Amino acid sequence: MDNLTQLINRIGLPRLAAMATVAVLMLGFFGFLIMRAQAPNLAPLYTGLSLEDSSAIVTELQTANVPFELRGDGDTILVPRDQITTLRMSLASSGLPQRGQVGYEIFDQQSTLGATSFVQNINNVRALEGELARTIASLNRIKSARVHLVLPERELFRRERKDPSASIVLSVRGELSSGEIRAIQHLVASAIEGLTPTRVSIVDDQGNLLASGTEDDAAGAMSGQAAERTLGFENRLRTRVEDMLANVVGAGRARVEVAAEIDFNRSTTTQETFDPDGQVVRSTQLRENQNLSNGATGQVTVANELPGASQNNGAAGTSEQGTSSEEVTNYEISKTTQTAVTEAGAVKRLSVAVVVDGVYTTDPQGAPVYTPRTADEIAQILTLVRSAVGYSETRGDSVEVVNMQFAERPELATPGTDASAGLLDFTRDDLMNGAEMAVTLLIALALVFFVMRPLLKRVLTPESQPLALPTAAEVSHHGVLAANGEVLAETTAEPRDKTPAWVANARSMGETQLQTLKTVGTLVEENPKQAALIVRDWLGNAA
Repeated sequence: MDNLTQLINRIGLPRLAAMATVAVLMLGFFGFLIMRAQAPNLAPLYTGLSLEDSSAIVTELQTANVPFELRGDGDTILVPRDQITTLRMSLASSGLPQRGQVGYEIFDQQSTLGATSFVQNINNVRALEGELARTIASLNRIKSARVHLVLPERELFRRERKDPSASIVLSVRGELSSGEIRAIQHLVASAIEGLTPTRVSIVDDQGNLLASGTEDDAAGAMSGQAAERTLGFENRLRTRVEDMLANVVGAGRARVEVAAEIDFNRSTTTQETFDPDGQVVRSTQLRENQNLSNGATGQVTVANELPGASQNNGAAGTSEQGTSSEEVTNYEISKTTQTAVTEAGAVKRLSVAVVVDGVYTTDPQGAPVYTPRTADEIAQILTLVRSAVGYSETRGDSVEVVNMQFAERPELATPGTDASAGLLDFTRDDLMNGAEMAVTLLIALALVFFVMRPLLKRVLTPESQPLALPTAAEVSHHGVLAANGEVLAETTAEPRDKTPAWVANARSMGETQLQTLKTVGTLVEENPKQAALIVRDWLGNAA
């Protein structure tokens, strides 16, 4: 115990406090690093959840003892990254998340015993709306969706029937294209019997009308389809030509623009052609008639009508005889019938504009020098472009190739040849983890250099020991007092000149005493308490 007390007294309270502070900081810092390393790497399980879905998912996670964290207003749930797939499959088996919609499970939750047809119809509409909303929300650009269906029932003894209609409210990420809007319309129309895409209206969460759901919208949809088909055809041609020219003049050294006129009219043509020279005998018919006539033939007399009268009686008149023949021949004339159907999308005219950069060389000073391409090269490029786009002179196509210097010199390196590009291919999670590690490292370095290092330096630096002044007896008996507090013996130095020895000794003793007095005065000023103790000791010895 005494040794511990002596150690504490020798170290001092300031040193002990500094050492305790350094120890606490070091333990806290390393404890933070250990806890941070052991903490699971969290990632979003679901985002944009409703409060009902969030509550149900949290209950499932608590039951499974899975660590989680809520963000925002509870619409985002974070779980360990390595368990995301397993948890999503487990929650999907439980029907979560429902996205605030009720699907066909409504028939599993309710008993059909005693349910009227009206209730069943209402449940059917709710189930259809919920399933369609879930399907639409599964699209990449859609955050949430609400679907309202109007399915009129056909009344008895009425021929007229009202068509069904649908209205959809979408919460989207960014802006939907016309193709995506039509896809949603066709998706809903295909799921409802008798519903046409033109009767599906769509509104976004900002109140913007995306599809009116009227007959006028059908004409606009057809126009939009034609514009998209034209744009897609132009993009395909442009990409094809640019890829071809990139292998000839270099990547980024040719720009291509294509303008196409496409005929979207659909026509059917039927044509019949008869060949008079192509006659074929189909059938031949020959008729021959022979006539025999008598002058009395047909006369009625009494003699002819009597019984037993001869038939030749009365044949004494004149007789006639004739023969006739008739031949009928039927011919079949050859006929050709052609039916031509022209589908929409035929190209009426093409206009292609190509701008090609020149050649860059380096002069002896290292500066780039631009050189335009020759006429032969431009002619070869023109031939290649015409062949690539299907040039037709009868159609009135136009292809122009011009050599001009670009405003900015394109990079000469081929895309994808940079070997270091793969090293910079980081994901968002990698960047966040790297930033977190960098901040932790900076905090650690600041703690070491600006907190721990000064404290350790102060702890390890020894304190200056107080100087012990000699007693008066030591000064008087042993000699003079030096500047560092040591007693110097009296020495007699040989005079360097011809001055008498006693004069040199007196001068030396005077200078020594003067220096001693100055040193003693300095020590007294620096250590007044110890000087007082020494004077008190001198007085005690003198007494």
